[in-house]
Amino acid sequence: MAKAAGVSLATVDRVLNRRAGVRKETVEAVNAAIVEIGFERNISAANLARGRRYRFEFLLPTAGDQFLESLVARIEEARTAFVGELTEVRFRRVLSDDPHQIASELTSIRPDTADGIAIMAPEAPQVRDATQRLMERGVKVVQFVSGQPGTRPVDFVGVDNNAAGATAGRLMGKFCTGHPGRILVIADTMTARDNVERRQGFDLVLTRDYPELEALPSVETHGDLERTHRIVRNLYSNFSDISGVYVLSSETRVALQAISEASDLSTQQVIAHERTSFNEEMLRNGGLDAVIAQNPGHLVRSAIRVLRARCDGREPIASQEQIRIEILIRENLGHGPSRVIQP
Repeated sequence: MAKAAGVSLATVDRVLNRRAGVRKETVEAVNAAIVEIGFERNISAANLARGRRYRFEFLLPTAGDQFLESLVARIEEARTAFVGELTEVRFRRVLSDDPHQIASELTSIRPDTADGIAIMAPEAPQVRDATQRLMERGVKVVQFVSGQPGTRPVDFVGVDNNAAGATAGRLMGKFCTGHPGRILVIADTMTARDNVERRQGFDLVLTRDYPELEALPSVETHGDLERTHRIVRNLYSNFSDISGVYVLSSETRVALQAISEASDLSTQQVIAHERTSFNEEMLRNGGLDAVIAQNPGHLVRSAIRVLRARCDGREPIASQEQIRIEILIRENLGHGPSRVIQP
């Protein structure tokens, strides 16, 4: 390669390792030689020779139930699995609902302590700005499960939430055939991008294809069981024709417990998100009709692979990192990994 580029071995080494002090023309000559020869660098060998380690951290919400617990379990698995690949993986549940607190956490992260961050946070201008500043300091960022609109270029790891919501709308319309009425839509918060996009997809399908069904305005639980019980009781008192329930957030236990005490879930069509032990039990006993899920292990591994690719200056493999939408019903739940139905 040095011969093809007309430079020394030391210059090739400086270009490959992106070291300073190399003229633009020389960099272009070496890159042209790379293309001509078809050279593909063994990044793992180079990292081993330099003793380089990747340091990645997942920043997760403090509030959260079983879905957050499943993510934490998968991160712990990855922490052990990626040790042999010179990758340190850790997590902190430190993010509140306060965007200023989240921004403060991001501001405290320095490139000498972390190479990449996967962040699961609600949408807010303060969070977007802090994320941009973090990237400007040289830390790679992945939006994890719930992203920040307008923060570009930032990779996102998660399902297509608009499509997930549209899938819920299609299922609800099919399940409610012959039973017109209102659909109760409930979430922990509507400041999270995943919830907003799911609602948009759900409404699109329902209003276009099932005009006999009317989706009520979104109800926010904020994880508060007493508040949720009060709101749900009022809704069922005011509307006698609720024929379906859509829990569009990842955490479902608070919402479904409140609804089951205010009405008979078996008389309604109920759709929720994510495979948790609570949702599995609800599917088995008929309290849930369908669960739209994403694989938490795939989410975690994908975030790590994307961060590594960005640290290496490579493009992630898009097909490998596509998170599939899974549809679970009682009949395909089984005891192990679920059979996947592609919507």
